[in-house]
Amino acid sequence: MNGQHRKEIYPGARVEIVLKADQRTGKRTAGIVKDILTSAAFHSRGIKVRLDSGLIGRVQAVLPDEKA
Repeated sequence: MNGQHRKEIYPGARVEIVLKADQRTGKRTAGIVKDILTSAAFHSRGIKVRLDSGLIGRVQAVLPDEKA
């Protein structure tokens, strides 16, 4: 999943985001979603989220859940 649809993202989901500072390079940062900041159902550059670590960026990929 590419992170453009809000319905694919939920608190606790593992995602890869691009931080504002990394938009030119496309460097991705992995983490767990704490809050969804975009209210629209779709965003062409990715839904904006806040991770548990406090970092904010646009979702580029939704990762599969880890099985214990």
